[in-house]
Amino acid sequence: MHHEQQFLPPALQVLIVLFALSGAAGYFTLMLRTNRVRRLKHWPAWRWILWLSGTVMAALVIAGPFAEAAHHDFRLHMAGHLLLGMLAPLLIALSAPVTLLLRALPVTAARRVTKMLRHPVARFYRNPITASVLNIGGLWLLYATPLFQLMHQHLWLYLLIHLHVFAAGYLFTISMIYIDPAPHPSSHLFRTLVFIFALAAHGILSKIIYAEPLPGFPPDEVREGAMLMYYGGDLVDLVIIILLFRSWYRATAPRHLYQKIESS
Repeated sequence: MHHEQQFLPPALQVLIVLFALSGAAGYFTLMLRTNRVRRLKHWPAWRWILWLSGTVMAALVIAGPFAEAAHHDFRLHMAGHLLLGMLAPLLIALSAPVTLLLRALPVTAARRVTKMLRHPVARFYRNPITASVLNIGGLWLLYATPLFQLMHQHLWLYLLIHLHVFAAGYLFTISMIYIDPAPHPSSHLFRTLVFIFALAAHGILSKIIYAEPLPGFPPDEVREGAMLMYYGGDLVDLVIIILLFRSWYRATAPRHLYQKIESS
């Protein structure tokens, strides 16, 4: 991109990576603590691997050599968007961090967390429509307005937008698939219908970017990035669809038939 940019100071980049690693260490500590409690089911290590992969992936997209290169290459920028806003949130959601936290906390503290999850504000933001508007609507606001150009000029805006992309992506993911406890769950049909509209809005945006390349990058490069957004996003969405439909089947299929298929 051929204009002034503010890159993250090296100290801040190190701080972001250390924050991600400390989160991984904290998750690992909680896992070991709960696995020592005999009355609790063993917490699988592969969930910690999912958490580690998601948090480190998100940190390296925001800060580090990849983030710096993404300022100049729209294809890398879009790859970072997919990793930060879709894949990393999916990996973290699959690691079930809230469930692990509830296992590790004392009963009184766990009840406070559960009460927070049941709060009307939490219910509002976890609603599939709200989560979709924050997630997909945020992308439309980013790429259809001067916000994308401004993001590369102001450090605080760069950090805020990346934080939003990750948080909105995680919120959207947990509004569609329920790995952790989900007070006031939406029906599978409702989640599926909202997901279809969100998927369509994401696809339309990628086509608009392809047809009207953003300024500041070579048009062919922007088109390649738009194609990556379209097809790469579909791959992550396919995983969410499979998990959503699997949950739907488990909830509606006759119990004996489901157990037979699970054991085969």
